[in-house]
Amino acid sequence: MTVRRSAAALATTAVLLGVAAPAAVAAPSPSPSADLPAGLYGTTDPTYDGVWRQSLAFLAQKIEYVTPSTQAVDWLVGQQCDSGAFTSYRDASKPCDASTVMDTNATAVAVQALVEINQRREDANNGADWLKSVQNEDGGWGYNPGSPSDANSTSIVIGALARTGVPVNELTTKDGSTPYTALQSLAIACGEKDGGAFAYQPGKKGELTANMDATAASVLGLMGKGIASGTSNAVKDPSCTKGDDLSPEQSAQNGASFLADTLKKQPYLEQAPMPGAEESKPQPDYGNTSDAVVALAASGHADQAKASVAWLQKNGTGWAKQGGPAATAQLILAAHATGADARSFGGVDLVKQLNSMGPSPAATALPSPTPTGPQPSSGTDSDDGGLSLGWLIGIGLLAGTGIGFLLSMRGKKKQP
Repeated sequence: MTVRRSAAALATTAVLLGVAAPAAVAAPSPSPSADLPAGLYGTTDPTYDGVWRQSLAFLAQKIEYVTPSTQAVDWLVGQQCDSGAFTSYRDASKPCDASTVMDTNATAVAVQALVEINQRREDANNGADWLKSVQNEDGGWGYNPGSPSDANSTSIVIGALARTGVPVNELTTKDGSTPYTALQSLAIACGEKDGGAFAYQPGKKGELTANMDATAASVLGLMGKGIASGTSNAVKDPSCTKGDDLSPEQSAQNGASFLADTLKKQPYLEQAPMPGAEESKPQPDYGNTSDAVVALAASGHADQAKASVAWLQKNGTGWAKQGGPAATAQLILAAHATGADARSFGGVDLVKQLNSMGPSPAATALPSPTPTGPQPSSGTDSDDGGLSLGWLIGIGLLAGTGIGFLLSMRGKKKQP
């Protein structure tokens, strides 16, 4: 996700200037703004990540039984254009027009968030329809409509479409390409250097270079899962399967194998060097490490992520607090996926920390549903398919009343 958002910023600039964006760029350094819109999470300039951080906050809150405020949801939906697309951030008082730069990543994450919190489903479906309309001929998606497909954008769009009930494997182009084949074309073959990993995009000569963020994203995408994926049933230790006709899930397992092998060497991933930057000591990449943890758990290998979760508990909480809503949400998602307690993660209540970064939630369930309590569903495919917290409480009260009545009648029958 770290590369995803920083690259989105450059992609927007590239579209405006008519130049191509490289795969990874230095993240912007936003500054606090005194005129932040009401309902927005975070206190930094939202130009490049407003929709992204808002949506991640919702996804993380959902799995911890926190219902975001109406004000926060309204702000997110207010960022949507009539076409269904979202931008990274826009002045909602002005209508979208031909100069508005649409963002597939922002649209996809917003769609996932609205589906997971089970609100504004019509708006989520509108976003999914727009995403389908801008699919590239190779089956994938780029950051902006018409830009070359990349692994991260394609993966997050797959997650959004899958959560809205779209049969992703049926989204074929004229030459028969699907979103899955677009991702698989970026996989490095087993037996080669970095076999199992995924590239962000092909190089100028078609070469594929392993990218950790792209690999974690592709594992989720090829399994048809969204960002807020929990733990899948454990499968055998990940391994890299050779072959030219692999299923999407086999390719996902190859990616998981690469991530697991990389994290065996050290429990965290490192930041990729920036183009033109002077050589320096590699720095830990907390965001990509969190994403790798989620990918491993979603593919049935939560046990392979235990050391990384322990490392994040010890080292990642300061990063999350400084990084704001998106970073805090990433740690919550990693904790949830592996059964760790997000309300006591390295001694920090991440849920409370996230809630404090935006409008007061409409409802908060205590105690935490993780790691041992019941898990919330991963979303619904219709507006009335899920139960709100109020319904759950009501059902509980009715059940209690019914039990009390039965016990009362039983006592009466025992009386002489």
